[in-house]
Amino acid sequence: MDYAIAQGINFFDTSEMYAVPPKPQTQGATETIIGNWFKARKNRDKVILATKVAGRSPMTWLRDNGAGTEQSKAQIEEAVNKSLKRLQTDYIDLYQLHWPDRPINLFGGLGYKHVEGAAHPISEILETLDGIVKSGKIRHFGLSNETPWGTMKFLHYAETKGLPRVQSIQNAYNLVNRTFELGGSEIAHRDGVGLLAYSPLAQGYLTGKYQNGALPQGSRKQLFNRLQRYESPQTNRAIEAYLAIARKHGLDASQMANQFVTTRPFVTSNI
Repeated sequence: MDYAIAQGINFFDTSEMYAVPPKPQTQGATETIIGNWFKARKNRDKVILATKVAGRSPMTWLRDNGAGTEQSKAQIEEAVNKSLKRLQTDYIDLYQLHWPDRPINLFGGLGYKHVEGAAHPISEILETLDGIVKSGKIRHFGLSNETPWGTMKFLHYAETKGLPRVQSIQNAYNLVNRTFELGGSEIAHRDGVGLLAYSPLAQGYLTGKYQNGALPQGSRKQLFNRLQRYESPQTNRAIEAYLAIARKHGLDASQMANQFVTTRPFVTSNI
């Protein structure tokens, strides 16, 4: 973090459930590390701080009542207060809904099945966030892993009910996952909900380090075996083609992949 600040980086993004993979023993550790750093460096005002509240999940260790997570008023307020304590700050610049409370296709999943009533209404969630903004605990709010439909609903209720306006959306975006371009990019331009792009290297696959079955010691795939979403035959062919382009033009594959993301006009920040 010291090095990041020295290089001009001033936006830090975390979440209440980090570190990943999520488990009770490490939950909140990332926020705690950042909070200790703030306390030691006394530089909270130098950083735009973003964190997230979990959507609906069976993670029972995040809440005091031992239930799974959901975006109810009580749970969001509890999550904000706990994040503030771990981060050792009295405000969060950008508070994000980590994934929607309603069932959707997350993280590349297909086969959508609608489940009526299995979520808190978006208007209710927005009213909760409005109260927290007014309390001064958060300054702005954003979305993450959200759909175009969900984004527009948040914008609609903000406009019609005088509630806080969504400022950003944090979705995966890279050379082999350009889903955001189908609907999100137009919203980013027309409604000013800029993309905070995560996974610009496709979880490391666009670096080439996993090609031909390679499994580097200490890599996330070797440690956690969680990266299968980028292992389809068509994705592998696309990665091979991009790596060939990088070699042809004498480019570092990682830098090429990052520059593709950073130079898109709808991207606010590449994280």
